[in-house]
Amino acid sequence: MTTSLGKIAVFGAGSWGTAFSIVLADGGNDVTIWARREEVAKDINESRENSDYLPGIELPPAVSATHDVEKAAHGADIVILATPSQTLRGNLEEWAPHIPTDAVMVSLMKGVELGTLKRMSEVIAEVTGAGPERVAVISGPNLAKEIAQREPAASVVACADEDVARMLQDRCHSPAFRPYTSTDVLGCELGGAYKNVVGLAVGMAVGLGFGDNTTASVITRGLAETARLAMALGANPLTLMGLAGLGDLVATCSSPLSRNRSFGEKLGQGMTTEEIYASTRQVAEGAKSCSSLRALAEQSGVDAPVAQYVDDVVAGRMTANEMMDDILARETKSETE
Repeated sequence: MTTSLGKIAVFGAGSWGTAFSIVLADGGNDVTIWARREEVAKDINESRENSDYLPGIELPPAVSATHDVEKAAHGADIVILATPSQTLRGNLEEWAPHIPTDAVMVSLMKGVELGTLKRMSEVIAEVTGAGPERVAVISGPNLAKEIAQREPAASVVACADEDVARMLQDRCHSPAFRPYTSTDVLGCELGGAYKNVVGLAVGMAVGLGFGDNTTASVITRGLAETARLAMALGANPLTLMGLAGLGDLVATCSSPLSRNRSFGEKLGQGMTTEEIYASTRQVAEGAKSCSSLRALAEQSGVDAPVAQYVDDVVAGRMTANEMMDDILARETKSETE
């Protein structure tokens, strides 16, 4: 019989929060999911699955759910945050009084806040007052459905405090999930947020009917753009070559399971952003964060054509076809310029 390592609270009962709960339970933890909707919590507890987001996947006995914030957070030494990035601040202001003062908070979110241009770790620190040793991120090529099905995968656990990163690594290491540690929180977060924007661009190319040469070109130039911004802000460029950079980028851009690529495909096929939002309950983070990342790049003096064009298409200022024409008409330059 496996002895529990401790209690972990997961705030967010969407596909990724639920999938990561399976990883944590398989790693030997007791997991309580907080669900925004009471009926989702009831479904998890009674049917042992999250039929809204991961239908047909049985949840381990160590996973339970509640709609009660205080109950979810009580006794947790790790709190996982897995909500849409643009709702984090408002949610966290409500949750913060219930989160134990010594709990480590871990962001699974991949976005940059609109208006403030803050990364999720910065929002967590600002709202809760937590020091860098209590704020961590997990990022990598982790498509929720495959993780929930226990297909082999790896990811990066990043925290400014290396000991905390190693503790989290131990707690989320399961037979199918292999975490690596890092202290480059900035690089991991930018890689995770930016790949969603690149995924949208790749999806648009696919939706327009283009093939592998085009998508490979977009992926490669998108990675270069990500690295330029990350380095300008002080990240380790090697992070962008790893799981939280290239790894996540490849998964997002190549898989039909990726929300961002699928969203981009629909844009490429001529649907508007509003029409796509109306057709799904899943959030494509890149569609929300592209304007923030564009503004962050402009603020940092970094050339970011992918973010610029994706933002224009998402906002309806140009079509995907016009985006492709504009990109091809750009002035040529050295690849490493």
